[in-house]
Amino acid sequence: MHRLDFEVAGAPLSARIDTLIIAGWTGRDLAGVEEHIAELAAVGVRRPATVPCFYRLGANLLTQSPAIEVAGRHSSGEVEAVLLSLANGLYVGVGSDHTDRKVEIYGVTVSKQMCPKPLGRELWAFRDVEHHWDDLVLRSWVTRQGTRELYQEGPLGKMLKAHDLMARYLGRPGVLPAGTVMYCGTLTVIGTLGGGENFEIELEDPILKRTLRHTYIARCLEMAD
Repeated sequence: MHRLDFEVAGAPLSARIDTLIIAGWTGRDLAGVEEHIAELAAVGVRRPATVPCFYRLGANLLTQSPAIEVAGRHSSGEVEAVLLSLANGLYVGVGSDHTDRKVEIYGVTVSKQMCPKPLGRELWAFRDVEHHWDDLVLRSWVTRQGTRELYQEGPLGKMLKAHDLMARYLGRPGVLPAGTVMYCGTLTVIGTLGGGENFEIELEDPILKRTLRHTYIARCLEMAD
C-alpha cells in the first residue's frame, strides 16, 4: 500500500492507497471525445477499443511532490478531477495524469506507468460537491521557456458524472472500494499538445467559492540512447 497525507477543511487526513485507476476518453459529448482522440491520433496514438476505458497503474506513482523526474523531454501533464475512496468516505482532489507522449505511440498503459502522477494535498468531501459536480471547473497552465500559457479550461459537465464513471468501472452502481484513487479524465488542450518546465493545475468550485490547486515542475533526465 501507498500512504499519503491530505488536508480536508484544514484537518489532516492520512490514507492508504492500494489501487490507482486512470479513466480515459470520459467525455459526455461524443464529438468532444472524438476531438481528443483525433488530437492524440495526430501524434501517432492509436484509437481506443472502447470509451470510456480504464487503465490500472501502480499506486506508488502517486506523488504530492512539487517536482517530478521524467525520462527525456516527451512528457506532459493533463489536469483531472480525482476521486479518492478512503476508509471514512469519498473525496475529490485535483491531479495531473503526466504521460510520456513518445511511449504513448507504443502503448498507452505503458506511457502512463512511466510517469509519476502528481496529486494535490487538499481534498473536498464528495458529498459537498455531488449536486453541482457539472459546475466545477478544471484549468491548467504550462510554462515553456519562461512563458506561462493557459493550457486547458472547462467544466466537469463536459465529462461523465462521477457516479456514472464509477458504475462503468465497477460494472454496477456503487462507490469505489476504499483505498482506490480514480483520475476522471481530461479536457482538450488549448494550443499545442506538449510539456514544459512547470505545470499548474486547479479545480474551481464557483458555487462554494473555493479552489483546489497544485503546481509542479518536471525535471527531464537525459537519456543514453
